[in-house]
Amino acid sequence: MDNPTTLKNLKGTVSTMKKGKGDISRFLEKHFLHFNAASLVDAAKGYEAQLEQGSQMLVSLAGAMSTAELGKIFSEIIRSKKVHIISCTGANLEEDIMNLVAHSHYRRVPNYRDLTPKDEWNLLESGLNRVTDTCIPEEEAFRRLQKHVYKIWKQADENGERLFPHEFMYRLLLSGVLEEHYEIAIEDSWMFAAAQANLPMVVPGWEDSTMGNIFASYVIKGELRASTMKSGIEYMAFLADWYKNNCKNGIGFFQIGGGIAGDFPICVVPMLYQDLEETDTPFWSYFCQISDSTTSYGSYSGAVPNEKITWGKLDIDTPKFIIESDATIVAPLVFAYLLNM
Repeated sequence: MDNPTTLKNLKGTVSTMKKGKGDISRFLEKHFLHFNAASLVDAAKGYEAQLEQGSQMLVSLAGAMSTAELGKIFSEIIRSKKVHIISCTGANLEEDIMNLVAHSHYRRVPNYRDLTPKDEWNLLESGLNRVTDTCIPEEEAFRRLQKHVYKIWKQADENGERLFPHEFMYRLLLSGVLEEHYEIAIEDSWMFAAAQANLPMVVPGWEDSTMGNIFASYVIKGELRASTMKSGIEYMAFLADWYKNNCKNGIGFFQIGGGIAGDFPICVVPMLYQDLEETDTPFWSYFCQISDSTTSYGSYSGAVPNEKITWGKLDIDTPKFIIESDATIVAPLVFAYLLNM
C-alpha cells in the first residue's frame, strides 16, 4: 500500500507533467505507470520537488557507474546544479578519469557470462581487468594515471600539504597534464565537471581502490607519508560541518547502488543527533535507492527505506523510494527526467 504521507509530499508532482519536458520524460510519463517503472517516475518527481523547494541533494555512486559511462549524463546534472555533494567509492573516483584518458583501449566482452577461469586468466595476462562486460586496460589506464598523480602526491608531501583523495584528483584534472591523453569529449567526464565546480565530495574507503593501493605502496616503500592523504574520519568531520551548514531547507539522499558510498554519508545524521547530541539536526528530507539487491532486512543494501527510521536517518514523513532494478538502466532515466530531456 502506498504511503499516504509520501503521496502528500509529492502532491502536484506525480500526476501532472511539468512544462518543457522532452521526449524521454514524456515517454516515462506515458509508459512507466506501475511497479518499479512507476517508482522510477515517482522518485524522479520527488527529486525534482526537493530542488524546487530549495533543498540540496547528495548523490552516492557505488558499483562501477563510472566504467558504465554514467558521466555522459551525470556531468550535466553537475553543471545544472542538481547535485550539491557526491559520495562515491574510490573506484568511481578514478575510473571516470581512466575512461577519459584510455577509452580506446577498453575492451568489451559481450559474452562475459560464458568466460571460463582460463579465459579470465588470459585477460589478466593481457593487462585487462574485467568489470562485468568491460575490461579496463592496466597500462593505458592505471599506469598512465599513476605516473601523473604520483607527481602531485609527491609535491604535496614535500610541501607538507594534506588533501583529500578527491582534491588530489581535482588538482590533477585542472592542471591540464592529462589533456594530451583525452580520448572522449571532456564534457562527458563527471569528475571534470565536479572539479570545475569544486563540488564537495566524500570518498569513504578510498584505500581499497587501485589508486589507494598504489598510494599505500609508496607509503610502504617510504616515498610518501600516509598523513599526506586525509582520512575517512576527516571526511566524516567535513561532512558533518557541510550538513549543518546546508540543511536549512533540507538535504535529500539519492543512492545509486549499495555499499559504503551510501552507508557512510547517511550515518552523518544519527551521528550529529545521537553522538554529538545536536538534537535539532534535521533528518534527510528525501531518500531514494536504486538497487538490484534482494529485499532483505538482514543486509543494508537490501533493506527497505523504512528500516532507516529506526536508525535515526529518515523521518516518518520523509519521501522514500526504492527502485529495484539495474542502476545502469535506471539512473540515466531519472537524470534525463530532471534535465527535461
